[in-house]
Amino acid sequence: MSEKQQIKADVGHVEANGNFERNWREEKWGDRRLSVIAQDVALEEKQMTIRQAIKIYKKAIMWCLAISCVVIMEGYDTNLLGNFYAYRMSHPTHEAQSPLIALASFQRRFGDKVPVTEQTPEGYSLSAAWQTGLGQGASIGSIFGTILNGWLVTAFGPRKVLLCTLCVMTCFLFIVFFAPSKPVLLVGQILLGFEWGIFATTSPAYASEVLPTQLRVYMTSWTNMCFIIGQFISAGVLRGCVHMLDQWGYRIPYALQWFWPIWLIPLIWFAPESPWHLVRKNRLEEAERSIRRLQSGEGAQDPKKTLAVIVYTNNLEEQLSVGTSYYDCFKGFELRRTEIACFCFGGQLVCGLVFAYASTYFFQQVGLDTDASYSLGWGANGLALFACFVNWFLLMPRFGRRTIYIWGMAAMAIELILIGILNVWTDRKSVAWVQAILTLVWTFTFQLSAGQLGWALPAEIGSTRLRQKTVCLARNVSNILGTIGGTLNNYMVNPTAWNFRGYTGFVWGGCATLVFIWAYFRLPETKDRTFHELDVLFAKGVSARKFATTNIDEFDEHEQNQLAERYSVAGQPPHRPSFVPSVTNILASHGRSEEAAAQRRASVVEPGQQRRPSIGPAVSNYLNTH
Repeated sequence: MSEKQQIKADVGHVEANGNFERNWREEKWGDRRLSVIAQDVALEEKQMTIRQAIKIYKKAIMWCLAISCVVIMEGYDTNLLGNFYAYRMSHPTHEAQSPLIALASFQRRFGDKVPVTEQTPEGYSLSAAWQTGLGQGASIGSIFGTILNGWLVTAFGPRKVLLCTLCVMTCFLFIVFFAPSKPVLLVGQILLGFEWGIFATTSPAYASEVLPTQLRVYMTSWTNMCFIIGQFISAGVLRGCVHMLDQWGYRIPYALQWFWPIWLIPLIWFAPESPWHLVRKNRLEEAERSIRRLQSGEGAQDPKKTLAVIVYTNNLEEQLSVGTSYYDCFKGFELRRTEIACFCFGGQLVCGLVFAYASTYFFQQVGLDTDASYSLGWGANGLALFACFVNWFLLMPRFGRRTIYIWGMAAMAIELILIGILNVWTDRKSVAWVQAILTLVWTFTFQLSAGQLGWALPAEIGSTRLRQKTVCLARNVSNILGTIGGTLNNYMVNPTAWNFRGYTGFVWGGCATLVFIWAYFRLPETKDRTFHELDVLFAKGVSARKFATTNIDEFDEHEQNQLAERYSVAGQPPHRPSFVPSVTNILASHGRSEEAAAQRRASVVEPGQQRRPSIGPAVSNYLNTH
């Protein structure tokens, strides 16, 4: 039977409510039913220890580490520009020790002539408007790149998207390297921002799809550590270039960014594609080969059985009318999942990140000298990295994501409020030191909780068919809040503006308190839950505080039939698959009309018509040949 004939035959096997025929989902997978094999594999995965998971999935871990290097590159680049034009806060003889390294070569090339002062010892400086524009240019580009990535990964897969993005970024680096003026430099930063938005949202989503439940949170939160590593590398490069007065003082840091694509492009070329993406594109043969490349060693699961779990979960989400467009992220129970992802990611910014994490300038405003501010600033970076490992080895294995996030947020709120209270006595140097130490304590607490889980939770919360778009939406909330919060914080701590100084802690402490209240009532526990279980829990509308204790049979066919009927789209007015349907259609098809049809959402079907299971023919073909 041809594929078209098979599709026509498959259309007749649907229920009147527009959902999948249950008998099709019970089709034999090998010598047993699909649901039985999926249930066995899920049980085996839950019983697996972390040590066993590392042994079996060591190849997957290595590929995740390789792909996450694109985020190290982003952390490196985003740390450069602010240090290029930042004011020196001390006498020029201390320039090598200043944490805000204003490269003289950059100031002379792009700055305006100003009187020589203690803050502008070179006699050149960028205006506040250009500092804001250049500083936010990459962020603006990142917002649009993040939105675009939701479509790109759905259509092409994370591997191809990363390869093409690295090639494009290599070209755009020429703009900032040879920029003759500030407008050209701004254009280059905006264009590079597109790539940063893609890198930061692809890496955690890929990790969540290729790793088992036990390792999922570690490699998704690893993205946060990659930013820290990139910032350390850029700080070292800037220290080495600070005394160079010619054009190479700022061009060398830019030129070193070409080092990353040279080895990342060939490395990612050989990386396995996400098997979840391949299943959604009906390419089951390739999905099985990808699974084989991700597993190794004794005790590895049969790739065909792992594939059965992916197919079964994908079928359940299609049955629950989960689509693949941005519109679907705000539809039904997916709206709750999108809310959780966005609040978790946005909570990183409003809990004091723009104030206490970048604390060097604050140290100086409360009266500490440059040397002390420098030492504390670098100490904060080292403390942040140490806290990440403490979280990995001490907290995550013992406590749930919800517990760590909630109580970490509460602790940060208290620390920030204490900083505000102590501002009454900042005329005493001992009190200023206490405030500085509290910011270090806040940094440690942040990386123990929201710093890492703000990356991990959005990659777990979204359904598998909408994971990439959910991560993109959450990341953009973070980008927007970071832009707004950073701008407001500059006014709060600047002595020539609002001059709140330590009282700024009250503002961000209040925001952290609000996030704590939200998280207590709305943030569910995802630890030790498979994607299939999360789908059922969200579909049933289980309270966030009961996620950890609710026992469910995620393979209960009767209950899944009831959920499918509840979220059926039959009889509803048709909706377009996206608010930019032409873009979605082009990116979804790219020369493969059958795949485009398979990815079309059920809500496109006119009332009264029936739909077929999009992956049905592909599964039938796969089973017939295996």
